[in-house]
Amino acid sequence: MDSRFFRNVLLKGLAIFFILNLALVAMPAGLGKFSLYNHIFDGRERFPFGEDSAQSYNLSLFDLDAMFASHLIAAGPKPEDEFRVMLVGDSSVWGTLQHPEETLAGQLNAAGLTACDGKTVRVYNLGYPTITLTKDLMVLDYAMRYDPDLILWGVTLESFPDDKQLTTPLVANNAARVDDLTARYNLSFDVNDPALVRPTLWDRTIIGQRRALADLIRLQLYGVLWSATGIDQSYPADYTPAQKDFDADESFHDFKPPVLDQSRLAFDVLGAGVTAAGDVPVVIFNEPMLISEGANSNLRYNFFYPRWAYDQWRQSMADKAFENDWNYLDLWDLIPDTSYYTNSAIHLTPAGEAILAERLEQAIETQDCP
Repeated sequence: MDSRFFRNVLLKGLAIFFILNLALVAMPAGLGKFSLYNHIFDGRERFPFGEDSAQSYNLSLFDLDAMFASHLIAAGPKPEDEFRVMLVGDSSVWGTLQHPEETLAGQLNAAGLTACDGKTVRVYNLGYPTITLTKDLMVLDYAMRYDPDLILWGVTLESFPDDKQLTTPLVANNAARVDDLTARYNLSFDVNDPALVRPTLWDRTIIGQRRALADLIRLQLYGVLWSATGIDQSYPADYTPAQKDFDADESFHDFKPPVLDQSRLAFDVLGAGVTAAGDVPVVIFNEPMLISEGANSNLRYNFFYPRWAYDQWRQSMADKAFENDWNYLDLWDLIPDTSYYTNSAIHLTPAGEAILAERLEQAIETQDCP
């Protein structure tokens, strides 16, 4: 073979690579919608999230399309006999250290609830383990395409500070979605915030997207193990329990006591979520949290919250709910004692989750059968 043959092969290879890059750059977002889940593999009962893929058969990624495509909510059209409830929130909703059937969604489904019109109540776990209202809004807004009948939204003060809204990786790596939400709901975000990752032309090429493409492929491969085992997180035999003794410290982010600056809390994002739901009822519930009786518990309820900040926020939430006619449940002290918490002041044991599930069953019945 002469040198012209190798030259032509090389040139054709480069041309194909160049064309593929152009196609990828020009391709609209949505590559993650192509999924083996709900087709070859079972859909996941909660969003993919994980740091130990070898034990959890899971991983964290930033592609909202891929996250929803892997979830069982994308299995097909909504059944005619289903009353669809979507559960939105943070890691306490997702279910850290809980098997799928032990989560809030799992226990609500196990209750076998029936709507007033005879439809079967089906609850979908759309929680995700980061604490920020903007992430919740992003998920809720996307989820509306799946035709919910009711939305349950778990919140806590830690999800409200303005310095947390754009920094969580799922939000930071979806700048275009943040732009869209900001414009549609007139949010106060600075779209030029450096926390938002703005892909360059190079970032959108095959080489620039190699990590994202690899994650999409890995997510599909883990579908084999997920379908075979139902395992989607690691369950350590030992873990550090939630802190119950504290230093004499009343700090909360960079807020200064004794007054909590309401202008720096993302109540507008919460309102945007209710607006995004349209005619679909939204029940906002203040998540139960650990209330310590240990050292300096007169200053702090738990690791997250000094008493001065949390008490003011609770009053503000009640006021905002009344002013805006939000359906709001304040369940902060629903759980009887600290033994119902695992490794965090907001992570419940399955027994604690059962208490919360029983209370939210009432909320579902109230919305379905007013």
